[in-house]
Amino acid sequence: MNFIRKHYKCEIYLADEVAHLVKEPGTRCYDELVTLMGRGILQENGFIDKAKMARRIFEDEQLLEQVNAIVHPAVQVYLMERLKEAGDNPRVELFFVEAALLIEAGYEDLVDELWYVYADAEVRRRRLRASRGYSEEKITAIMDSQLSEEEFRAHCDFVIDNSGTLEESMKQIKDKLEAYTWQE
Repeated sequence: MNFIRKHYKCEIYLADEVAHLVKEPGTRCYDELVTLMGRGILQENGFIDKAKMARRIFEDEQLLEQVNAIVHPAVQVYLMERLKEAGDNPRVELFFVEAALLIEAGYEDLVDELWYVYADAEVRRRRLRASRGYSEEKITAIMDSQLSEEEFRAHCDFVIDNSGTLEESMKQIKDKLEAYTWQE
């Protein structure tokens, strides 16, 4: 995303970061989550404690679904508001949303294109061990919980093969974006 941000007139939103914004005190999402899960998920300063909330929702699949039903629509509303603002801004030519659950959360209906950043399984495992220190068990659990490569490819308009070097991935992005009518 840094490559795109640096070289193109764009706005980029990370869905995980937006999810934190829409859960801040004073938002509708915050109120709904506290009503659903109780004040026990709050820190002393009134903000939601991410670790407490994560422990609760990942122990209870039904609660996870209820939380997702609150958070995902709030994130989408926020992003649609930013998209409208970007559309009115002549300095913005591209609008990107990075999200792990684009397909599962129904973003296909909100975006013009879905891009799939692919890396072969062994490359992903090696990167997760190196960058996050994850165990093989945790990596397997994460990968097993994701859609299959075939499902990603069936839903996506463009695949970036991120198995190689950063330069190779950036070239694929550049080639794709140069197919549009604007210039860097």
